[in-house]
Amino acid sequence: MLTRQAIHSGAHLENFESLPDLWSRERIEAYLAETMRDRPAEATDVWIFAYGSLIWNPTVKMASKQAATLHDWQRSFCLRMVVGRGSPDKPGRMLALEAGGHTDGVALKLSEDTVNEELLLVWLREMVLGSYLPKWAPVTFRDGARTHALAFVADTTRDQFEPDSSVPTVAPFIASASGNFGTNVEYLHKLHASLEAHGLQDPYIDALSNATKQFQLKPACDLRGVRE
Repeated sequence: MLTRQAIHSGAHLENFESLPDLWSRERIEAYLAETMRDRPAEATDVWIFAYGSLIWNPTVKMASKQAATLHDWQRSFCLRMVVGRGSPDKPGRMLALEAGGHTDGVALKLSEDTVNEELLLVWLREMVLGSYLPKWAPVTFRDGARTHALAFVADTTRDQFEPDSSVPTVAPFIASASGNFGTNVEYLHKLHASLEAHGLQDPYIDALSNATKQFQLKPACDLRGVRE
């Protein structure tokens, strides 16, 4: 499992060194500074919206967390993945957010006295390949209170973006892909379990979880037709 130490030391980057579009630390830090300059005036606290692995493995030190709904964005396995939980021979799909709908997740409130350190940790973790666009987006908590949170949405201009993230298209990739971090389907099932543990639902994730289980029951030869 990814740790704070691995991120701080840069050890987690070893899995990405073969890729031509790896972002430098300087570029990541500059993008963080740019994002913070766009911080809305009403965002008096800094919240990170967790919708994937940040839910069960946040790695950041936080002041509090609570369930929240992100508006106008929805989960999508729309980023082609050839390292981590995929390979060039059997690419997987990485989770992101695409425009439309809403997403139920967990908002992580960062402590003001360590906010810069924790934000850098998140950026070093999420922006290795520049696959995301950090957005200040509106979220609503269960008690009806609203604020802005940072959400990492898909950069649709990147080469790894795949426009078709429908369940029938994505399920066979996730069912068969694996890499140094483990299998792609393990990530999906962890996400599904984490949502259930927090009393959250996502029909897209439910459908993908069921579909990949069906693929895993099929003989390996049935997956040979998966597009690579």
